[in-house]
Amino acid sequence: MSRPVPEPPRVGETLAALRQERSMSLDELSRQAGVSKSMLSQIERNQANPTVAVVWRLSNALGVPMAQLLEGAPRPAPPPIATVASHATPSLRTPDGLGELRILGPIELAGQFEWYELSLQPGGALESQAHEPGSREHLSVLSGCLQVQAADAATTLQPGETARYAVDQPHAIRNPGSAPAVGLLVVVHPA
Repeated sequence: MSRPVPEPPRVGETLAALRQERSMSLDELSRQAGVSKSMLSQIERNQANPTVAVVWRLSNALGVPMAQLLEGAPRPAPPPIATVASHATPSLRTPDGLGELRILGPIELAGQFEWYELSLQPGGALESQAHEPGSREHLSVLSGCLQVQAADAATTLQPGETARYAVDQPHAIRNPGSAPAVGLLVVVHPA
């Protein structure tokens, strides 16, 4: 007597919910996961079951464990207020060692909308290569002074001032002053 063969897991509904939760288009998930848009559409409509390799790519692109896609189990609701301890905020040092970029934005928004706290010692600089066309930065100085250079233009900002500029070419933020400077840096990538 043969036992009934269980049906493979249907990940479509879970995949669609996770994608929508992250405000991701099929195109964006397709690019990040390396899975064709048509395949994603078929999976979400439960017309195709993905291979383990595809589930792995999708879970990485969505930032969830593979089991979450396979089980489709409801996740506990996030707390009403999520906090990140100061010591748990990731940071990067500038190549010159005179600056720190604290990554304040959540990882799931990276490549779309990012924000940082930038601290530069006197003479320190954050020099960047061009981002994708249409990208813009917004720099607000909290203390000290910071100089922004984008394309052939440069300006120096004082506390309370904000600069908004295109970053689809090399650009830099420098501390030309004699005191440490702190600013909030927001990077907006095109949709």
